[in-house]
Amino acid sequence: MRPAVVIVVRDGERLLAIRRAAGVRRPHYWCPPGGAIEPGEAAGDAVVREAREEVGLAVRAVRPLWSTVSDDGQWALEWWLAEPLGGELTPDPREVAEARWVTGSEFLALEPIFDAHRPFFREIWPNL
Repeated sequence: MRPAVVIVVRDGERLLAIRRAAGVRRPHYWCPPGGAIEPGEAAGDAVVREAREEVGLAVRAVRPLWSTVSDDGQWALEWWLAEPLGGELTPDPREVAEARWVTGSEFLALEPIFDAHRPFFREIWPNL
């Protein structure tokens, strides 16, 4: 399994959700931003890099929240809380078709979402 980060960019009661672009693996799914941890890269550094690359935001990696395996069993997902520091929300169209701020319950109503993400929004998010 390859290691990856899932970035929970929180703004009050909302978090950033993206819809994956047509040209990426598992297109059109809604999920938090994230991506592979590069060889030799710390997970917190991957959080900062991926947020900047995917959505143009500067963030501070606050702390790990949860871990799980992707639906397809290929990725070990480390979920991280991130604080937005600035920048303009500018999704990279090669990776992100759409981005929006949603509550946890709004996230669960998006279609499609990865089944492996549901427990986070049911069990972890309400207690943050």
